[in-house]
Amino acid sequence: MSGRRLWVPSRLRPGDRVAIVAPSGPVDPVRLAHGRQVLTEAGLEVEVMPRVMHRRGYLAGSDAGRAADLQEAWCDPAYRAVVCARGGYGATRLLELFDWPAMEAARPKILLGSSDITALHQAFAARLGVASCFGPMPACRTLGDLEGPEPATLAHLRASLFETEAPGPITGDRVIVPGRAEGPLTGGNLALLAALCGTPYALRGRGRLVLLEDVGEEPYRVDRMLTQLLQAGCLDGVAGIVLGSWVDCGDPMAVLIERLAPLGVPMIAGLPVGHGSPQFTAWMGADAVIDTESCSLTCLFRDPATAM
Repeated sequence: MSGRRLWVPSRLRPGDRVAIVAPSGPVDPVRLAHGRQVLTEAGLEVEVMPRVMHRRGYLAGSDAGRAADLQEAWCDPAYRAVVCARGGYGATRLLELFDWPAMEAARPKILLGSSDITALHQAFAARLGVASCFGPMPACRTLGDLEGPEPATLAHLRASLFETEAPGPITGDRVIVPGRAEGPLTGGNLALLAALCGTPYALRGRGRLVLLEDVGEEPYRVDRMLTQLLQAGCLDGVAGIVLGSWVDCGDPMAVLIERLAPLGVPMIAGLPVGHGSPQFTAWMGADAVIDTESCSLTCLFRDPATAM
């Protein structure tokens, strides 16, 4: 990711068409149907790309097919957003398959997804200069469960996506290092960020606020991945740290504090961003503010014409 500010795509209006893609793991058709209906009831015209229900082991079909669906959706001006069905694994395998010049020539639009989609957020920032949405996905629990979407998750997603609304601050439950910091937000899933070290899409935290979260990782593995980011220089010059959810990670807070607090920048924890429920939405690449007095992260929306 370069030092330039990213282009923040126009947000959505009721009636906009969006495309669902599956760049990572296989998709549960029942959850997808429920999640699609949730987006439809939110006022969107939702189309599922043709290869979404493909399956190849732990992937949603072949690399070529997954990449083709995403690229076609991104380059089709009829769609105003590309929504990833779920995470899992597989997005990193697509990064060298895209026709990046063709995607750069397309009108910027919203990319929504989290977890494994961290790889796409990093790549779209680096190759396309576009901000994107780290948030809930239609074939996942918070939107696609039979019981219906988790209310706070859906409300914050709507406020983040639609231009007539504005998302409120995302509040945590713990201040690790006090202070206030402002800058573009970056980061995402810790395991994916560690996996991207040494690639063109590696995390570059200088002057930025870095969000970190994960699921199913024991504290020693969290330690190993943080150490990798630190030794690779990914957190050099970071402006602030935001810690999201750590579902099924034991109690990683001690190691998170030990490894990250010495950076000496404002740092808050316990924000409902990542894999937990509720799951709030954060604009990656857009300007944001950490305020430790309110223990909150607030995403800012500025005129995209001045955001370059």
